[in-house]
Amino acid sequence: MKIPLTLNGLKTVIEAEADTKLLYVLRERGCLSVKCGCCEGTCGSCTALLNGRPVPTCKIPFAIVRDCEIETLEHFTKLDDYQDIVKGFDKAGIHLCGYCNSGKIFAAWDILHTMIHPSRAEIAEQVQHLSPCCTDLDSLVNGIIYAVGIREKRIGVMKNAAV
Repeated sequence: MKIPLTLNGLKTVIEAEADTKLLYVLRERGCLSVKCGCCEGTCGSCTALLNGRPVPTCKIPFAIVRDCEIETLEHFTKLDDYQDIVKGFDKAGIHLCGYCNSGKIFAAWDILHTMIHPSRAEIAEQVQHLSPCCTDLDSLVNGIIYAVGIREKRIGVMKNAAV
């Protein structure tokens, strides 16, 4: 089955079996940031952005990504938002091991783009499903809090301003 889609900013057509998990299709295309962790959609290691939302690619059948936009860390690492997140993680002492990066980074990105001034509790609720192998959840929450502040400073968001 041939499926047109946009992968990391480039329009392309990819051929694969309809029921092949998106994880394997991406890895075959050289997107090695998506990893096969739990294969149940809970660990976060296979996360990519699908139409701007983080998804576990191990649960997504290839057939449903027709005309979708998919972004992996291979492309995302070139963006300012990535730098904000990495700086926040660094400030919190979070080590990016390479295995679970996509889950942590895309969870942080989602929070940065869907929540205005999120509280510690709101962030914790959003990341509680992740099971990163190298980071405790409290440090992850701290890293995201720092990343929110760094991003807000970069784009000029005022503390009490509605965005």
